[in-house]
Amino acid sequence: MSDEISIQFTRFSAFYTPLIATIAGGFLKEEGFAPKHSVAAAGKSAIEGLVDGSVHVCQSAPSQAFGALEKGQRPPAVHFAQINEKDGFFLTGRAADPNFTWDKLRGKRVLVDHGGQPLAMFKYACHRRGLDYKAITAVDIPSGQMDQAFRRGEGDYIHQQGPAPQQLEHDGVGHIVASVGEAIGPVAFSSLAATREWLNTDTAKRFTRAYRKTRAWIIDTPAAQIAEAEASFFPEIDRAVLTATVAYYQTLGCWTPHVEITRPALEVALDVFQHSGLITKRHRYEDVVASAPA
Repeated sequence: MSDEISIQFTRFSAFYTPLIATIAGGFLKEEGFAPKHSVAAAGKSAIEGLVDGSVHVCQSAPSQAFGALEKGQRPPAVHFAQINEKDGFFLTGRAADPNFTWDKLRGKRVLVDHGGQPLAMFKYACHRRGLDYKAITAVDIPSGQMDQAFRRGEGDYIHQQGPAPQQLEHDGVGHIVASVGEAIGPVAFSSLAATREWLNTDTAKRFTRAYRKTRAWIIDTPAAQIAEAEASFFPEIDRAVLTATVAYYQTLGCWTPHVEITRPALEVALDVFQHSGLITKRHRYEDVVASAPA
């Protein structure tokens, strides 16, 4: 009899392959789990599922804890392993531009994902590349409608997570010109979160063992093989596009061999949120991060 384990995603895309592949690659099954997954409803936090007990592990971001800490409260969940140690968003333009520099965005209409963390990271990437964010015309369209708007001709550039930009390239609608992850470098971007209580269980140890094996597998396995394993999770994405997306993320270096959320990576996340004025002080590592179960 397999143990049911419930996993919830805040966003679902190939960027979260380290977690998706625990299911798609059979690693949780090997540990005796029957995994089920869901995506948090719009406007609802996956953390709520952890609190009410309907979810065991969720895909989140260490910055999620900043909200409670800013109010002087203890976050209800902790972040115990990283999924991505780099931002996974790309900038796509209308034409190929191998000599792209960020100052080319000045005065241009850019469809920017206005989600809390994606926007903060984009502003910080502009800062790192010497561009004043206010020099661009940032177009705010709900993230679910951005792609269609760009396809209709809205904007000069669009800021999206894979595989959307790779699909635009495949369809001949746009060309990827830059990676936000490259502009910022290593940062505590997306994570696995759980309650402190759950992390003390044997279930958590078994889950983490499966997760470590998954990370090793996605680093060493050809992108096409990973895309094949995950294809049923992305029925609307062309297989070649899924392969290209996985390959992009493998070379970007967001899927590192270590699962731990490092102190230096969290420090950069604090830099990012401080730059956007979203936090008033630098929060302690121990208040955000817990060790991954051994």
